[in-house]
Amino acid sequence: MGKTAIILGASGLTGNLLLLKLIEDDRYDSVKIFTRKSLGINNPKVSEFVGDLLKLETFHQDFKADEVYCCIGTTAKQTPDRSAYHRIDYGIPVSATKLCKTNNIQTLLVISSMGANSNSKIFYSRTKGEMEHAVLKENVPNTYILRPSFIGGKRKTKRFGEGAGIVFAKLIQPLMVGGLKKYRMIDAEKIAQAMIYLANTKPDVQVIESNQIEIFGSFEHQDSGTN
Repeated sequence: MGKTAIILGASGLTGNLLLLKLIEDDRYDSVKIFTRKSLGINNPKVSEFVGDLLKLETFHQDFKADEVYCCIGTTAKQTPDRSAYHRIDYGIPVSATKLCKTNNIQTLLVISSMGANSNSKIFYSRTKGEMEHAVLKENVPNTYILRPSFIGGKRKTKRFGEGAGIVFAKLIQPLMVGGLKKYRMIDAEKIAQAMIYLANTKPDVQVIESNQIEIFGSFEHQDSGTN
């Protein structure tokens, strides 16, 4: 019998790529999407649960799976109110982690961000760091926190300055060697591949920096045979 996966953030760039990969992966029989509005996915593997993710605990009865993939994240432009931003980027991943504990889900993968630090003076980095600390504190057995650098890929909605940022990131890629490798732009597809690889191999690591995500993402592409 195949596995069941839960995705939070399936409407985003990485989450959507992850969804498509899990649909094609024969190790999975079912993919549950928890979302604030329907994505209109018509596939026998996929089940949608629509509601308020800020009240994730209301999904308690349906929040059951082998693995949880949390790809939730917003931006200062999308959510300028800091209180609302904190409820999303901190609150949703932490609520998901607590539901993993309650429902005995053993594997949890969370996308954070490079530079996450609970002691940072930068609100964004501090929020991510506080989220990581709270997630790890719950001690879900197989917890993996991914810290990608600038994420590349074709988004449905363009963000301010994104085009120029991607061009600049590509130009300086060859110069980023040694300790600078973790600052290289990483493709969203590699992140999705890495998450599936980590969930299925369970290496002895919890926090994965961007250059390590790139490596794990290459392994997934080679080993699983999924697209």
